[in-house]
Amino acid sequence: MTRLQRLLTNLFGQWFAMRRRFPEALLEEMTAAIATGERTHRGEVQFAVESRLSPWMVLEGVDAALRARQAFGQLQVWDTEHNTGVLFYVLMAERRIEIVADRGIASRVGQAEWDDICARMRDSYADGRWREGSLAGIAAAHALLQHHFPSDGTDNPDELPDRPVLL
Repeated sequence: MTRLQRLLTNLFGQWFAMRRRFPEALLEEMTAAIATGERTHRGEVQFAVESRLSPWMVLEGVDAALRARQAFGQLQVWDTEHNTGVLFYVLMAERRIEIVADRGIASRVGQAEWDDICARMRDSYADGRWREGSLAGIAAAHALLQHHFPSDGTDNPDELPDRPVLL
């Protein structure tokens, strides 16, 4: 997508539908799914949805991948005891999904596995199945984290908010 196309998409795209696609009931379901899944592994999952990028960000060359990394820092997903934070970032205007994993997880889980989850979520979103895509993505991330970072039965503090963040 060219910079002009991205600018127009972020200005006039379907970004205004955030509350329709992520209503309160879905946010609560996602919160419960994140909280429940985190009990099975040592990872910390954070989900962030942004309706669109500002025109200035687009003109400066900020894309979904860069914005996801910025949000990773802004939301302090990196600030977990064992470096096991994972951020789901959804940019609605551009229909982009990025998953950013902290270094503790990235050392064991390859980017291709996260990209596969993103692709499945994108397919669901494209079909208008926002609830199913979001919950399936969260479940898939929990399965990966449970496989690579299973809970050892000791106290596993909840270090990041489970509720999705609307940026």
